Amino acid sequence: MGMLDGQIALIFGIANDRSICWGIAQRLAAEGAELVLTYQGEMLEKRVRPLADQLGVKLVLECDATDDAEVEAVFQAIGERFGHLDILVHGIAHARKDDLKARFSDSSREGFAYAMNVSAYSLIHFCRLARPLMEGRNGRIITLTYYGAEKVVPNYHVMGAAKAALEASVRYLAYDLAPDGIRVNAISAGPIKTLAASGISDFYTIGKTSIDRAPMKRLVTQDEVGKTALYLLSDLSSGTTGEVIHVDAGYHVTGM
Repeated sequence: MGMLDGQIALIFGIANDRSICWGIAQRLAAEGAELVLTYQGEMLEKRVRPLADQLGVKLVLECDATDDAEVEAVFQAIGERFGHLDILVHGIAHARKDDLKARFSDSSREGFAYAMNVSAYSLIHFCRLARPLMEGRNGRIITLTYYGAEKVVPNYHVMGAAKAALEASVRYLAYDLAPDGIRVNAISAGPIKTLAASGISDFYTIGKTSIDRAPMKRLVTQDEVGKTALYLLSDLSSGTTGEVIHVDAGYHVTGM
């Protein structure tokens, strides 16, 4: 018997087997959740479908977070197939390379809006569509953020602003959805070498600095984030909403 037996979990954000969301998916599946995975575009589909097969996932759907019709089709498909949704994992974020490489003050209007749309507004959109499927089911939603939302991280630039907006949205969504019995939380993971991280210039230095300054003197693993996600997405965290939980070997608590 798993603690998530019979529950439906929708996961956005698996790009390959290094993705943080893949670690989350494995933990949820091990506890009995029935997963629904999404992908964006043909290239990612080739990576996601074999991973879905490993976990016996039967429903894999295409979804571009900037395409309202595709997003709505995902939630409609879940409603038609299962009639409800218990868990939502939002693990998508993106910024244009030019805006990541430019000085922050040179961020383009279009690039700033794009990063906000994909990385922050998409959570609000997903929550709105998930709400009728979660009402009365103790719904649980998590998103993934990073310390660059709180402090300046070199080369994180426009994504730092987008993640700050995401964390504020978590708090407002937690307040807004509580009457529907839905909890919303975030995990702020330390540096993990993912496909998304490869877009950050000099990511090696970010990782090395984290190891040097974190009390535990190491980086965290994909599975450690997955275990924290399991806590937030189960009844173990029944009294927790609106939180940003750091899984970063303690890096965020250090000053000098």
